[in-house]
Amino acid sequence: MGNLPFELAMTFYFAAVVIGLVELFTSTKMTTKLMLGAAAIGLVMHTVYIVGRYAAEGHFPVASPHEATSFFAWCIMVLFFALEFRHKVGLLGSFVMPVVMMLLVASSLFPREVDPTLSPVLKSNWFAVHTFLAFIGDAAFALACGVGIMYVVQEHYVKSKHLGGLFQRLPSLESLDYINYRLITIGFPMLTLAMISGALWAEKAWGGYWRWDPREVWALITWLIYALILHARLLAGWRGRRAAILSIVGFVSILVAFFGIKLLQKGLHVF
Repeated sequence: MGNLPFELAMTFYFAAVVIGLVELFTSTKMTTKLMLGAAAIGLVMHTVYIVGRYAAEGHFPVASPHEATSFFAWCIMVLFFALEFRHKVGLLGSFVMPVVMMLLVASSLFPREVDPTLSPVLKSNWFAVHTFLAFIGDAAFALACGVGIMYVVQEHYVKSKHLGGLFQRLPSLESLDYINYRLITIGFPMLTLAMISGALWAEKAWGGYWRWDPREVWALITWLIYALILHARLLAGWRGRRAAILSIVGFVSILVAFFGIKLLQKGLHVF
């Protein structure tokens, strides 16, 4: 089957992006169902591709930039549908699908072949645990960013007293604030566990818990940003717009760590 499921996933994700943009302006039950349907088919194809990579390569499929970026997008989609099942926020797809599509396009630009001389370090069980936790946490933060953008947009409509159109299709500010908070309370423990498992993996692989790798440093910065968000919310009462903007800033820091650090400076991480 090879790369066909990946190409099909990109095709259906792209269709979901287009339908999602249309939905922002002319939302109907039909456009929502079409977007979710296209995204769901894309996720199925994406899952087939990832499972196929795992079966063919014999390692957790995040051992190259192509695999890691693809898996990140997959995690976002899985959490998106879990969130849709729980809260029925299909319109969130209009804000999230462009990010997923961007990740898959980036993934397609990287070589799809994995180095046959894969480092034994990457065959450790710690590698699978660490990367899975990290990507689930980052996916939760990606969705929190999308919800944060929705909050800012909805707040703009409320303040401008423009109460028609998109305002009526977006969830209430209270609902968006709650969902944003819940996503961060999912992502933060995952990121924390990812850092702990990464330190244990590093000690076993390189003889030290911390080696000042650029990705390690930026992961710590990201952890501090989200720790600040939770601290500000729980103790300083920062909710609503402030929390939404911080969640957007936090996800930007994740993208910097995911792409910028690796492209600008080499480190111990594969990606």
